[in-house]
Amino acid sequence: MWTLPYAPHPDYGLFKAELYARIDPRFRAFFPARVKADIRLDEIDWGGVSVNGIPPLRSPQTIPAAQAGWLRDGHLVFGILVNGEARAYPKRILAWHEMATDRLGGIDLTIVYCTLCGTVIPYESGAGGRRFTFGTSGLLYRSNKLMFDEETRSLWSALEGRPVVGPLAGSGLRLPFHSVVTTTWGEWRRDHPSTTVLSLETGYERNYAEGTAYRDYFATDRLMFEVPTNDTRLKNKSEVLVLRAEILGKDAKPVAIAVERLRREPVFAFDAAGRRFVVVTSPGGANLVYERGTHSFAPQRADAGIRDTDGRRWRTLPDALVSETGARLARVPAHRAFWFGWIAQHPDTLLFK
Repeated sequence: MWTLPYAPHPDYGLFKAELYARIDPRFRAFFPARVKADIRLDEIDWGGVSVNGIPPLRSPQTIPAAQAGWLRDGHLVFGILVNGEARAYPKRILAWHEMATDRLGGIDLTIVYCTLCGTVIPYESGAGGRRFTFGTSGLLYRSNKLMFDEETRSLWSALEGRPVVGPLAGSGLRLPFHSVVTTTWGEWRRDHPSTTVLSLETGYERNYAEGTAYRDYFATDRLMFEVPTNDTRLKNKSEVLVLRAEILGKDAKPVAIAVERLRREPVFAFDAAGRRFVVVTSPGGANLVYERGTHSFAPQRADAGIRDTDGRRWRTLPDALVSETGARLARVPAHRAFWFGWIAQHPDTLLFK
């Protein structure tokens, strides 16, 4: 059906509203009469839960690193640093909630984790001079989470941070986003000794043991929900590091780099959209992207010290790659995703595999 031309009946949105309202009456608000939409309504799926049936964490309790004795060094965390304030969001907690509305470095954030497509993105909670309170709609688009704002009940793409269905569709609003790294707790704590971390006291009864949430889904390459096309250059759930088109410049194509390649080449230089970049991957798996300008880097082991091709030493800082001579290369925001989820919505992506 998705390969056919899209020419929906004018009341198709109302049909979806009445259909989904039999699951949860709150779905009806997402599809008012003659609803505006930037995506195909027939590609919106019910994800198996009610509105906020996967409960977001609201201003979650945090604790200092020294009090998180339940976290082992090898456990996975999503590390975020904003205006000098660091916080770790353990995968074992965030996977049960898929969203956390938090404040970090003086900025209100909505951290969205689409477990189905393997993407964590820390968005600012406002755009265009407006602040929004986001929740989980229970709906999906191409196996990607659709969130909603409580103020207008518009549906937003969690992958792109923009409204795609409802009153705000077509408004041009887009949420600013911040860098995030997937790494181990031991490495994050070592590199950010003043970090805080989510507490197990979330207010919900869940099995927050490492690897429990979505264990079966993560263990195979099978999808839970269909997407229109599959790109077999990588396996469905191969992780890629993504540089979004809006970061690269006008008319640029997004870039995806296979995380497995970054493990093999922890100092990886590449060019895209007329700009030159280098990715430094730590032993714990954190991928940091910098714009390298006129500097050149050959493949090497990052843990042995980074050198450019002129022999100068460089060290990684949270916001820059800094040489022994004081030159600074600015960090570029990036995040990970499962290959199938990213390419389904960005088929023009430039892939480094």
